[in-house]
Amino acid sequence: MPNHRLTLEYDGTGFEGWQRQPEGHRSVQATLEEGIARVTGAAVRVVGAGRTDAGVHAEGQVASASFETRLAPPALARALNAVLPADLAVVELASAPPGFHARYDARSKHYRYQVWNGASPSPLRARRAAWVRRPLDLAAVRDAARELVGNHDFASFRAVGSRVGTTVRTLLRLDVLGAPGELVVFELEATGFLRHMARTLVGTLLEVGRGRRRCDSMASLLAARERAAAGPTAPARGLTLVRVQYD
Repeated sequence: MPNHRLTLEYDGTGFEGWQRQPEGHRSVQATLEEGIARVTGAAVRVVGAGRTDAGVHAEGQVASASFETRLAPPALARALNAVLPADLAVVELASAPPGFHARYDARSKHYRYQVWNGASPSPLRARRAAWVRRPLDLAAVRDAARELVGNHDFASFRAVGSRVGTTVRTLLRLDVLGAPGELVVFELEATGFLRHMARTLVGTLLEVGRGRRRCDSMASLLAARERAAAGPTAPARGLTLVRVQYD
């Protein structure tokens, strides 16, 4: 059966995350599967590269699915966008090699987290950025971020109760852009992320920026391997899956 690769953009505000939910709860996966069924008549199971949480956005989520269709990829993308809701779109669609798996074949994922660091709230940024009123010490944040880059056991940064074979991941970069009192952007890329890892990394670094945690405490935090040692999980609305990298 033909295999397809879809690149998706969505505003996560109105979704209960990527993964299909119990009846009555709206998910990206189920909405996309229903759209494919409407266009092609095929009952499909779509696999996503990242299981984004409720409220998390995407510019470049990648999905794979196998189904029959007479439509060429560009026409299929147009047909899907005609039936999908306004907060979900197929930005690219292509034939994929047999066996391509959006999740297991991914080599790295790039997330962006935005923080509005203004004295007043920003209604225009409210759906895409967390708000921190007082100016952040970004020099300290950048010092702490550098200590987190590399191959580490990130058990302290995973959601309580999540089960994985290993909590070791390689954080390829953690750049902190912007200036105090303005829009601050965290760019995170890793070979893989544990559940809530990106948001907990940001939440911990925001504690450093607020002066509540020392910038040289990251090594001991990693060594603790306890979720209670890290900072809070930053709000979902600030996080966007930007790109998924494949060979």
